[in-house]
Amino acid sequence: MKRITESESVFNQLEQMSTKALLEGINSQDQLVPLAVEKIIPEIEAFIDDCFKRMLKGGRLFYIGAGTSGRLGIVDASECPPTFGVEHGRVIGLIAGGDSAIRKAVEFAEDDPTQGWKDILEHQPNSMDSLIGIAASGTTPYVLGAIKAAKEFGILTAGLSCNPNSPLSTLAQHPLTPVVGPEFLTGSTRMKSGTAQKLVLNMISTSLMIKLGHVKGNRMVDMQLSNEKLVLRGSAMVAEELQIDMDLAQKWLLANGSVRKAIEAYQKQHNNEQL
Repeated sequence: MKRITESESVFNQLEQMSTKALLEGINSQDQLVPLAVEKIIPEIEAFIDDCFKRMLKGGRLFYIGAGTSGRLGIVDASECPPTFGVEHGRVIGLIAGGDSAIRKAVEFAEDDPTQGWKDILEHQPNSMDSLIGIAASGTTPYVLGAIKAAKEFGILTAGLSCNPNSPLSTLAQHPLTPVVGPEFLTGSTRMKSGTAQKLVLNMISTSLMIKLGHVKGNRMVDMQLSNEKLVLRGSAMVAEELQIDMDLAQKWLLANGSVRKAIEAYQKQHNNEQL
């Protein structure tokens, strides 16, 4: 396996570069990331379709990783309930070292090959669940151990890494490997590798939630109304769909708790009045 993520940067003497040169260099490298992701769309599609079948039967989606990779999984998982209205626990993010590692690195947590599966067991996994192991290098023991055990348990597995033919890519049923090349700062996989991982996770969770029916048209009709901005956005959706004014739309929205429920309740009452 060639560790591309550890390869020497194409830039050098960074400390001697101007601010503008640093920014232009980073940006030039970042532009390579979506092109790398584009190349693996067929692999992402195959995983989504397999995962969707399981989620239709009540399965959940797990992300597991260490360091930046674990944090990215937690970010994506935590955004699903407010964005799509799904229950907490439908998409679960796990990180080596536990929740304290979200803010502060836990030394050597990623080196335990058994802890990942132990962390998953706390959530009572079943064979309809799916697991994405996230590790830029593709060699993290915490992730590899979890993928191996999950696969033996009957869970659908994917491995998101940035090194081709890595142990993670070999072990997982669905290898997802956007090869972004050397980092601007040699070995700093929180940069291009992390960006690629975030893009892929965005694609997976958003596509799954759309397929599961949590979007209508291009609108987040099941989003949680957790702040004034979202109440206003939801009211505008209801007003546009029902062709009513914003004040009335907001009353129906707040009374019913979501855009979808507000529209359905209004239409039901309106139809009953016409009978």
